[in-house]
Amino acid sequence: MISLIQRVSEARVWVDGQVVGEIGPGLLVLACAERGDTEAGVERLLAKILKLRIFSDEAGKMNRSVQDLDGQGRPGGLLLVSQFTLAADCSSGNRPSFTQAAAPEDGRRLYEHLVQRARASHGEVATGIFAADMKVQLINDGPITIPLRMV
Repeated sequence: MISLIQRVSEARVWVDGQVVGEIGPGLLVLACAERGDTEAGVERLLAKILKLRIFSDEAGKMNRSVQDLDGQGRPGGLLLVSQFTLAADCSSGNRPSFTQAAAPEDGRRLYEHLVQRARASHGEVATGIFAADMKVQLINDGPITIPLRMV
């Protein structure tokens, strides 16, 4: 699974003019299942996301994870959004190819597994809607944006 992780002050997802998911300070995670991805890979990705030390401590060093924003155990939000276009291959021609993206039914199953495992292990989890036409609004904090792929 490939993801793009953004540290945010706030983020929300809109579908058909309605907010379907939103968080305050935390991580916006755009996620794409690729061919050959497994539930075990999804779980490794989530474990890495939850432990990434990309939030600042009192000294301004990136030493805190989304599970401990303030050093006192207060977790930040996690907004999970499916985005198959992360699998784009632009190496040939001008139109991206998405052949590396998982088939829609596999992508949905793996995205739902990611959401289910995140909700089981993290306090505040919001989501977009799989395969919907979504509008994502965010304030990138830093900016901190990290691509992450786990197989």
